[in-house]
Amino acid sequence: MDSIVDALNNAYQDFVAAAATALESKESSNGQKTVATDAALENFKQRWELFRVACDQAEEFVESVKQRIGSECLVDEATGSVSGKPGQSSATSGLQPISAVRLEQMSKAVRWLVIELQHGSGASIASTHPNPSAPFDARFTEDATQ
Repeated sequence: MDSIVDALNNAYQDFVAAAATALESKESSNGQKTVATDAALENFKQRWELFRVACDQAEEFVESVKQRIGSECLVDEATGSVSGKPGQSSATSGLQPISAVRLEQMSKAVRWLVIELQHGSGASIASTHPNPSAPFDARFTEDATQ
């Protein structure tokens, strides 16, 4: 995480320095277009793009951490690992905890179905599961026995 923060900070500092250089170049040329102002503006454009890339990378990192934390919380909740934490009620929802492996399998199956739907291949999903009363996914033994 430190490297991402450092990269973002460095890209920001470079961007600000390039902006200052572009403004100084324009001011020193009395607003006229010169080779120096063109070079300063090109450098400013490049630094802006690099800063945007650094911001995107930082955002992707934050999103991945959020997803990982959310997944860990979901696994803890589903497996009953959070029941012993202080400050939480001991009342259960009446659902049996499931294994983390099982939860991960179901999560992957749901993600696969979402991807299929996003790509407009809903017809292939219907052909995969033609009987609506059939288990959610026959690959999971728990679904087939319920």
